[in-house]
Formats: sequence, structure tokens, C-alpha cells
Amino acid sequence: MLIHKPRRRYLARFDAKRVPHMFADVLIIGTGIAGVRAALEIDPRLRVIVVSKDRIGLSNSAWAQGGIAGVLDPEDAISNHAEDTMVAGAGMCDRAVVEAIVEAAPELIRELIEYGARFDQENGRIALTKEGGHSHRRIAHALGDATGKEVMRALIDSVRGLPTLDIWEQTFTIDLLTQESECRGAIVWNPDHGKTFVWAKQTILCTGGAGRLYRETTNPDIATADGHAIAFRAGAELRDMEMMQFHPTVLYIAGSSRHLISEAVRGEGAYLVDATGYRFMGDYDERLELAPRDIVSRAITSQMDKTRHPCVYLDVRHLPAGLIDERFPHIKQVCQDFGLDLPQDLIPVRPGAHYMIGGVTIDSEGRTSLPGLWAAGEVTSSSLHGANRLASNSLLEGLFHGRAAGRGASHTALEIPDNFAVLPLSSDWPPPQKEEELNLTDLQNSLSAIMWRNVGIRREAAGLTDAAKQVEFWDRYVSTREFHTVEGWELQNMLLVAQLMIASAQKRTESRGVHYRSDFPETDDDQASHITISLS
Repeated sequence: MLIHKPRRRYLARFDAKRVPHMFADVLIIGTGIAGVRAALEIDPRLRVIVVSKDRIGLSNSAWAQGGIAGVLDPEDAISNHAEDTMVAGAGMCDRAVVEAIVEAAPELIRELIEYGARFDQENGRIALTKEGGHSHRRIAHALGDATGKEVMRALIDSVRGLPTLDIWEQTFTIDLLTQESECRGAIVWNPDHGKTFVWAKQTILCTGGAGRLYRETTNPDIATADGHAIAFRAGAELRDMEMMQFHPTVLYIAGSSRHLISEAVRGEGAYLVDATGYRFMGDYDERLELAPRDIVSRAITSQMDKTRHPCVYLDVRHLPAGLIDERFPHIKQVCQDFGLDLPQDLIPVRPGAHYMIGGVTIDSEGRTSLPGLWAAGEVTSSSLHGANRLASNSLLEGLFHGRAAGRGASHTALEIPDNFAVLPLSSDWPPPQKEEELNLTDLQNSLSAIMWRNVGIRREAAGLTDAAKQVEFWDRYVSTREFHTVEGWELQNMLLVAQLMIASAQKRTESRGVHYRSDFPETDDDQASHITISLS
């Protein structure tokens, strides 16, 4: 599917003769699990620059609670994990991709242990739990409910201090640099040095997700779809952009920030009840609380409509208090901060945007359609998740493709001789003009509200049309302006990606996985294929 070209190829004005230049063999953009795992694969003969939008430890990966899925139980089998993934993916997974990744899962978990990650133990073995959509207990977890924090600690400790690797924190990637339809690095910005050209033989994109496009989300503030936007402007193919996964259980305290309540809570036996105390999941799916996330999210939304109540509740009161203390210390503390005493009180929850399934198209080795650019993690579409990601397959995917992209970029860069000729690039901006200042916070809030309302858990043609018109109107006057702050560039990226998501949602006239059209509620077998978006 073709879509209109962005109003500007580059978000910022620059002149290559007036911008500082740095040179690397491999540039890695993003420091979540995919980016850091990629960095560990780069040959020590190569010079590497790793760019982090915020602190290196702040990412969706670090926020992950549940764990990493992998077959570690003798009573389980790789084929079971593959089948569970395929069923959740609702006809859009690539079986070869699924089988390769789930087969690699035990090895990838063992590698994390070698890097120093400490998983929770039970009787001398890695403790395993069960989550929605899984037929067996196969979720390895750490620190109870803070797996991402522990995994990222181990990986970051391993990558820090590598002599050929430089980490640039608090550095925003404005755009990828391209010449003759090849990626040649990126233009980045930080408050101390301003803009810098980073020329690289190979670039790996690992910028994470897009949850901040929605009013209700589990994602940190940094998840503003930057990687999706910069890849698209550079000419890379994107696909499945209509597929945003909503997590069913996000702590709902009016006026507060949202906090994820891990699926593992339901995996350990918690019930979902509505405002009247009725356990309702049996009305929607025989798997009850452990149905796939798309089903549970829609069920919660429907039950909220029926009861005219702003949330439903997780009931853990029947679970042993010791289990809550051992498995969910972080969740217990967050609830205590709001005056909720687990396991005595109900936990108010409602769905929120959680994981961006769509993204930059990659092959099994992490290659994108743009030569010189590799990608891994949530910024990609790899065909593992299909139309609905199976719980705890996300960290697994980041590890698998991070490792693959790191190896591929490293091998390719080694074959390219040092010849860092500076290209005579310039931006396509007209002379600067004085313009009225915009309220960026108000614009972002308005964007996230209309995306939640019209492009959220339930969608239909009229709402998508209204959203398309409104977002295009905002984009018309926002994306023709030159900003000099991260907040402005983030807003421009979000407006672009919102339009890609809306266009894809309009194109898919069926319901499949996380994409639910109330005007096309049935699944159409003829539409069991990817929707791709490109500039040409």
C-alpha cells in the first residue's frame, strides 16, 4: 500500500558542512534488550556507537514484568510453544519464523544466565509460570515480577566498558541518513552538542514501541514511535501497522500514571470480576482469564460498557498471601502506594496500549528492505507475533533478532573498507520563518485521545475516517514547522505513525487478532496477509 510522502524528508534543518561528523563501523540506535544484545555480537575489531534516547536503563524491556517464554520443562515441547504462538497469531504468523525462534528460546535464556541474569529458582531449577495463551508453564521470570529489570541489568553490565563501544545517552535520533537508497548512519541530537552526523557502515534500529500514541498505555514516555517514523521517511518498508496489542490489565487509579499488572497474576490464578463482583470471562471464552490478550481486552471493555463502570477488578483474595509476596513484590508495592492492601483488596484494572506488533519489515536475520539498515525488537514486524503477540514472546524476539542483527551487521561491516567520505547532504527546508508557538502537550494529549477513542480496541469505518481527517489536519501545520526540541520531533513522528496506523486499519476490513472492526466483526480468510506500507 502506497501512502503520501512525509512533508519533509528530514525533521531538522542541517548543512553537512556546518555539522560535526563522527564515524563508526556499526551504529546501534536504542538500548532495550534488542539493541544491547546486538551490541554484544559486534566484532571487537569494529568501532561501535550505541545511541540511547534517554538513560541506557530506561526502555520497555526494563519495564517487562512477566518473563521470557521458553521450553525448559521436560513435560513441554518446542512444538507446543510453536503451536500456542501460531494460535494466538490468528493466521498471520510465519511458521518457519515461529519455529526458529521458539527452538532458540532455551539457548537464549541460558545465554542470559551466562551474562549474569539471575532467574527465580524452584527446587534448584528455573521456576516457570503460565500466562494467557500458553498450554504449559514455560515463563522464566526474575525478581518475582521484574524480569526485564534483571535481564537488562545483566546485559548492560556486560556491554559497559567494552573498549570499542561508546554509549551516548540522552541522545535523540532525528533521522537516518541515506544516500543512493542506502542507509549511511543517522543525524542525532543531544543538549550538550546539538546535532551530529554519525556515519556508519551498518546501522541497527532497536528503538522500541509506540504506546504513547494512546491515552491509556503501559509504556514509558519514551515510546513515541520514533524508529517507525525515521525508517519510513528513509524509505524502509513497514507492515502490520494496524496491529497494536492492548494489555488487558493496567492498574486504573484516576489521575495517576498507569502501571502494568502482569499477566502472570492471572497465570497464578487471579480472577477478573466486574463492578458487581461477577466473574465474567466465562461469558466470553472457555479459557477464562487465560484467553489470549485480545479476547480478554475486548471482554473487559464490553463488561465495562455493560456495568457503566470505568474499570473491572482483579481478584487475588483467594490466593495465598505468601504467593503474592514471592511472585509479585513490585506489583504489591505499587498497589500499596495507592492504599490497596494485597491480597485483601480488589485491584482496579482496564486495558491499555502495550505492544506494537507492526513495524519495519525484517527477515530472519534482521535485514530491512533498506540496504545498510538492520532492525530488531518492537520496532519491527518479523512474522513471529502475527495478529496477536503471545505473552512473554517479546523479550524472546528481542534477544533472537538482536543477536541475529548484531551478527549480520558485524559480518557485513568487516567486509567494507574504511572509506568515510562525507556526503554533501543538505535538508530540504525553506528559509526559517517566525511562527506562533504551539502547545505541544495539548496536541499530544489530543492525538492520544483520538487514537484511544477511534483507533483503539474497537474500530469502525466512521471513527477511522474521523481520526484520519483530524490527524491529517494536525499534521498539516505541525510537520511543516521546524522544531528544536525532542518534544517537537516526537510529536511529528507520532503524527506520521498515527496516519500509517489509521490507513492500515482502514484497509483491513475484517477482525483478526488485536485488530477488531465492529463493522466487520468476522475474520475473512482472504485477508490473512500482511498490509505493507512504503513510499514507492
